[in-house]
Amino acid sequence: MKINEVEAQVGITKKNIRFYEEQGLIAPRRNSENGYREYGPREVDQLRQVKLLRKLGVPLGEIRKMQSGAHTVGDGMRRHLVTLERDKKNLEQSIQLCRTLSDKEERLDDLDAAALLEQMDRLEREGTTFLNKQVEDTKRLRYVAPAVVTVITVALMAGLMALMIWGFTIDSEEAPPLPLVVVLVAIPGVIILGVLLALIQRVQEIEKGEVDDAKKY
Repeated sequence: MKINEVEAQVGITKKNIRFYEEQGLIAPRRNSENGYREYGPREVDQLRQVKLLRKLGVPLGEIRKMQSGAHTVGDGMRRHLVTLERDKKNLEQSIQLCRTLSDKEERLDDLDAAALLEQMDRLEREGTTFLNKQVEDTKRLRYVAPAVVTVITVALMAGLMALMIWGFTIDSEEAPPLPLVVVLVAIPGVIILGVLLALIQRVQEIEKGEVDDAKKY
């Protein structure tokens, strides 16, 4: 069975299927002739199990322990229930604070944020965890630097290629042999390709960040 068929049958995207394979949750066989992955009923069942548990928010590490037999389903879910109860308590604290703020008719300029932050700090010291959207606020910035470097490098290398081609064509008699011209023009092209591949790899690293894995998968 090919990955497209598994995607349609289980309802998990190819990207997620490959991610779960990278995480060691499934291990499809490789066709000895063409090297393609071949998925069978076992992988389909495993992906359905993973899909079920991930929709319940069970961490990947806990799923591995269940798969290995180190934990039963009951063991894993009892541990996960502790996390859910803690999250429930955290959410209730956030709801309570939001309700307190919903009763205030004052403008934002008049809000005593310092006092509320002090209250939140006290609750956090007691074990409460609030939703921290600051992490998402800065996520986009992580893409900016590699994208800017890539654009600048590609533009410079493309300009260099165009300049060399123009120089060689304008004075063909003084131009070096054609194979050397091809090599000289190809060097910036290889640099462009390398920079683009590095950008793709960097984006993949950002997308696989620890903070975002639970939300994405």
